[in-house]
Amino acid sequence: MTAFSTAPFSPAEIASEGIKPEEYDDIVQRLGRHPNRAELGMFGVMWSEHCCYKNSRPLLKQFPTEGPRVLVGPGENAGVIDAGDGLRVAFKIESHNHPSAVEPFQGAATGVGGILRDIFTMGARPIAVLNSLRFGDLADSRTRRLCQGVVSGIAHYGNCFGVPTVGGEVYFDAAYNGNPLVNAMAIGIMETDDIVKSGAAGLGNPVVYVGSTTGRDGMGGASFASAELTDESEQNRPAVQVGDPFLEKSLVEACLEAFKTGAIVAAQDMGAAGLTCSTAEMAAKGGVGIELDLDLIPVRETGMVPYEYLLSESQERMLFVVAKGREAEVIEIFERWGLHAVVAGTVIADPIVRILFQGDVAAEIPALALSENTPIYHHDLLSEPPDYAQKAWAWSEDSLPPCSAAGIVLPSLGETTWTGVLHRLLGQPTIASKAWVYRQYDHQVQNNTVRYPGQGDAAVIRLRPQEAVPGYQPGAVTRGLAATVDCNARYVYLNPYEGAKAAVAEAARNLSCVGALPLAVTDNLNFGSPEKPIGYWQLANACRGLADACREFETPVTGGNVSLYNETVDSQGNPQPIYPTPVVGMVGLIDDLSRTCGQGWQQEGDLIYLLGVLVEQTETAATDGNPLVTLGGSEYLAAIYSQATGRPPAIDMALEKKVQAACRHGIGQGWVRSAHDSAEGGLAVVLAESCISGQLGALVQLPLAADRSGQRWDRLLFGEGGARIVVSVSREHQADWEAHLSYHLAGNWQWLGTVQGDTLVIASGDGQPLIADEVNSLASTWHTAIEQRLAGES
Repeated sequence: MTAFSTAPFSPAEIASEGIKPEEYDDIVQRLGRHPNRAELGMFGVMWSEHCCYKNSRPLLKQFPTEGPRVLVGPGENAGVIDAGDGLRVAFKIESHNHPSAVEPFQGAATGVGGILRDIFTMGARPIAVLNSLRFGDLADSRTRRLCQGVVSGIAHYGNCFGVPTVGGEVYFDAAYNGNPLVNAMAIGIMETDDIVKSGAAGLGNPVVYVGSTTGRDGMGGASFASAELTDESEQNRPAVQVGDPFLEKSLVEACLEAFKTGAIVAAQDMGAAGLTCSTAEMAAKGGVGIELDLDLIPVRETGMVPYEYLLSESQERMLFVVAKGREAEVIEIFERWGLHAVVAGTVIADPIVRILFQGDVAAEIPALALSENTPIYHHDLLSEPPDYAQKAWAWSEDSLPPCSAAGIVLPSLGETTWTGVLHRLLGQPTIASKAWVYRQYDHQVQNNTVRYPGQGDAAVIRLRPQEAVPGYQPGAVTRGLAATVDCNARYVYLNPYEGAKAAVAEAARNLSCVGALPLAVTDNLNFGSPEKPIGYWQLANACRGLADACREFETPVTGGNVSLYNETVDSQGNPQPIYPTPVVGMVGLIDDLSRTCGQGWQQEGDLIYLLGVLVEQTETAATDGNPLVTLGGSEYLAAIYSQATGRPPAIDMALEKKVQAACRHGIGQGWVRSAHDSAEGGLAVVLAESCISGQLGALVQLPLAADRSGQRWDRLLFGEGGARIVVSVSREHQADWEAHLSYHLAGNWQWLGTVQGDTLVIASGDGQPLIADEVNSLASTWHTAIEQRLAGES
């Protein structure tokens, strides 16, 4: 028996831990008694959605998780894939949304610290970080504060730790007002011979606590991450951890050194739920138990009680199982790096987590009850799409004002040229340059970054390990890894299934645009409440879309994170969910780093081609009745009409794969000088961005057939979707390139124009200019948009 009272808790006390009444009854039944305060807290964090995925686990089972390159799939601290030549790559993405909403700097910083620990816990050295960020409307002062704090926090931790932040994405939409999304992805190269896993083993083996001290920061962070945000959420600042990147730098070096000794049986990062999670998961995965003495835990505060020890999420801490008799060897390594390392427990035969404190048993719970055998909820799926979706799908372009080659008359702006519309789109924060963000990050540290942020559709880094591996030649670094994070959440909101497929397709397309073959995926599922019919409909259909698309692209899911209950309770007490945002992190392999390219034009006279749905086909191309290129769900509708409606573009998987393969082949042959996928803003924006990035103009003439098709000019210029990539090719390779396209992409490619001068001109088939402006003018709008809004300018 424990030394603490086990009297029943009140409904209010139970609810304060995020536990439902029926879950409390289940706890009592499992224990055969009422839990004490510490045990109730342990169940609260471990039975939160953040830790046990009780609403999402049944949906995650449909993801493909195996493949010839997958060495470690879901269930460990990070996934690991075989990159060839003896190189193994660990990668994962995780969220730190709610902490960033109440304390943006530390919330984002510790999000980076946590994902880095997931990587080096496997025995890999972190080599790159990416992030996927969502903020509300920059006209709101709180959103500006959150944005500035989050970016500063990411920069602080990554720069001080010494890992390059090489890429990512940033979106802005009022749907994220009050509830930003901060998803961090990290990549590492294995340095240990064996992959370090987390299952405890070896009865009598010591359990060693290493790293920083334990304090009261981060109390209940896992439960906090699984609850709606309210006006009172600022009071939850103790649930936000405080990170120390310099200490973590020492921690990674000490861990990798210790792993190489062979003395470490198992390792677990102390992230969400701290000591509770690490002890429970290590015991459950190993089929054993762990006894831990809190009196031996290094602390930074006095007077702490078991509840505080067990729920603290103080950063830069790890838990090891060490081979018996070798603990002194491990402790010496950590002390040499200036870190704490103490034997704090033992692996025991009984499959329980037993916590000791001041000579008594402070908690005793079956390990499986905390980790593997947790509540699972199955929800009914709506038989019909919800009203908001059906209303959106009924939207028609006919509701838009008529337009002509000269422009369009808009209710709020009056007569507007297409050049004026293009400037308005380039000035949208979601499309505009993210230089204000990424120039705060050190993206060159470690000297392995090949494609810097803003240079290409995906980041590119050299695959160069710190130490030689069997068969590896250190002097000849030719292979590279490409990485990206992608999701158009507006698409997912309007059609969760097609939108999730589109996220996978765009990630693969972005990798293909730098010449990389997509290999594997890690995902971060950011959604509202799954307990509400609409929320679950969005989650279930998005998961199905991710699963189907990953199978099509042969990119298995190696792990990730689920972040639900992303809702903000407004002043009237009504929860406002974010757009459903299943972020896809994808990695790809480049065999020859000399054969990769960016998004900007490279040389005057190069020929410009469109791969995918042709300009004149945008009205007719469709799959299953859904358009491949459309204004539905577009940035054009959002920016010009303040509408999020319509059917978003569908994904034609067969076409998508052919387009990407053609692009990769052209890059691999050295024919393609630049490649940029058509995403937000459509064809006009991708052409403008290629001009801005390359500091060169272009003369583009749309096919004459487009003039005569009766299509809307705004759809031709700004329609989105369609597996479309714009590439530039040198004239000397024109014959080879076009022969390849004619054979492998027949009917789905066309020549658009030529790279020339310092002006972008997009003309109709009869030569009438639709858009014409100097590249410098377009670049000025694109470069300054975010900084102006952060300064409070409209």
